[in-house]
Amino acid sequence: MSHKGFRLDLKTFSCSLCLDLLRDPVTTACGHSYCMNCIHSFWDEEDEKKTHSCPQCGQTFTTRPVLLRSTVLAVLAEELKKIGLKAAPADHSNAAPEDVACDFCTGRKLRAIESCLVSYCEKHCKPHYESSAFEKHKFVEPFRKLQQNICPRHDEVMTMFCRTDQQCICYLCSNEEHKGHDTVSAAVERTERQRELEGSRHNVQQRIQDREEDVKLLQQEVEAINRSADEAVEDSERIFAELIRLMEKRRSDVKRQVRSQQETEVSRVKELQEKLEQEITELKRKDAELKKLSHTEDHNQFLHNYPSLSALSESAHLYLNIRHLKYFEDVTAAVSEVRDKLQDVLREMRTNISLTVTEVDVLLPQPEPKTRAGFLKYARELTLDPNTAYTHLLLSEGDRKATFMSQKQSYSDHPDRFTVWEQVLSRESLTGRCYWEVERRGGGVGVAVAYKNISRAGSSNECGFGHNDKSWAMYFDQKCFQFCYDDITTSFSGPQPSRVGVYLDHGAGILSFYSVSETVTLLHRVHTTFTQPLHAGLNPYFIGDTAEFCKLT
Repeated sequence: MSHKGFRLDLKTFSCSLCLDLLRDPVTTACGHSYCMNCIHSFWDEEDEKKTHSCPQCGQTFTTRPVLLRSTVLAVLAEELKKIGLKAAPADHSNAAPEDVACDFCTGRKLRAIESCLVSYCEKHCKPHYESSAFEKHKFVEPFRKLQQNICPRHDEVMTMFCRTDQQCICYLCSNEEHKGHDTVSAAVERTERQRELEGSRHNVQQRIQDREEDVKLLQQEVEAINRSADEAVEDSERIFAELIRLMEKRRSDVKRQVRSQQETEVSRVKELQEKLEQEITELKRKDAELKKLSHTEDHNQFLHNYPSLSALSESAHLYLNIRHLKYFEDVTAAVSEVRDKLQDVLREMRTNISLTVTEVDVLLPQPEPKTRAGFLKYARELTLDPNTAYTHLLLSEGDRKATFMSQKQSYSDHPDRFTVWEQVLSRESLTGRCYWEVERRGGGVGVAVAYKNISRAGSSNECGFGHNDKSWAMYFDQKCFQFCYDDITTSFSGPQPSRVGVYLDHGAGILSFYSVSETVTLLHRVHTTFTQPLHAGLNPYFIGDTAEFCKLT
């Protein structure tokens, strides 16, 4: 088909919904043609009405028509496309899904360009420009929730703001119920609020920038934690491998020494056994000769042979020292002692490592609890180390209680023992956040924390809790209670608590002592820097005084 001299109106082959050449054309019973997708989409929106209509003439159908493809129109549309003819360019004023549609348009809605009480397209805006009846109507930028801008009382656009009542109003409201109020135009209020908004935005943006910096710092902290953890795992694996190799070597050495000594001892015993067996054989032969002699009937022959047979050869006179012992029990005891010491070391190491690993304070510092229930979240079960106990301290209640006795206790010598000061340390070391309580009885008790390397031997201040820079102590007696550090004492007055709570935040350098009853009352708080793990200490210093770590769980 040539288009030379072709004058056919292309609207005939255009869809009135999409305004483009027909695609898969269908024709309604009223004779109007549409793209199949366009008319179906139009009727999909009408499904809730239970009726369907023609977008052009408005004819309604009681049931949704079943439309078939119009073959002739389809062929014509395809031919027009081939010869390069097109429908008029799509009107870009058509309302897209994100646009506000004209309230007056029927069928395909056009994009609204202004709003009054309703929204209008360019065509339907003309009466507002041309008629004096609409001269008081003020157009605003179209938006979907237009009714929110309409005064519910006067049906006018709310262009003013009442600062007294903090609400938007129309110009009629300002002369009625809002008369005498502090009112300004919405634009003026918007300008002021805009300045406030910009200030808020600046603050928000600054906080965003600060938080982004914090995120970077935390990311660096994560990388540092991961790197440190990897190094710790690698180093610990290497150290434990060395320990295992050393243990294997020591095990092999003990086995070799025992077997060597076993061989020597067995060889010596067998040598003695052989000598004894030879002597037994010789004695049996002698006994047979003597027996034969005793049966000799000839007296002369008996007397002749008797001197030579009756004399016994000299015995080896072996003196056997049979101990009836387990010959290598000392070895077993020695190995058992090594095992026990190693278990103590490993137990303490496990506690220290566990506490160190679980207390990673890279975020915000934790506030000190305010209630006993809050403190109990950090409760530690502590026991006393007998190897550190002064020889007149009796440990009981599962090594949780220390009593100052007049008689000396049967402790073995140990380099960790306090030799003069009436003191004892906990087995467990303390890092991170910890809480424990001490029940005290008697005239004088000290409650303390100390580094493990505090001096033990002698009566100097280097050994006494609170009298050096390696320990902190709270002393309670009948008159007052005192805090002591580095031999500097601070005295306090007030009731003497029978139960003392101790809170330690090792990383934050906080050590607090509390009087514990139904509530907790702060007695004294220390802010310092702890450079080593700490051990809890008890010091009952009058005969009969007791101090006990309380069970908290």
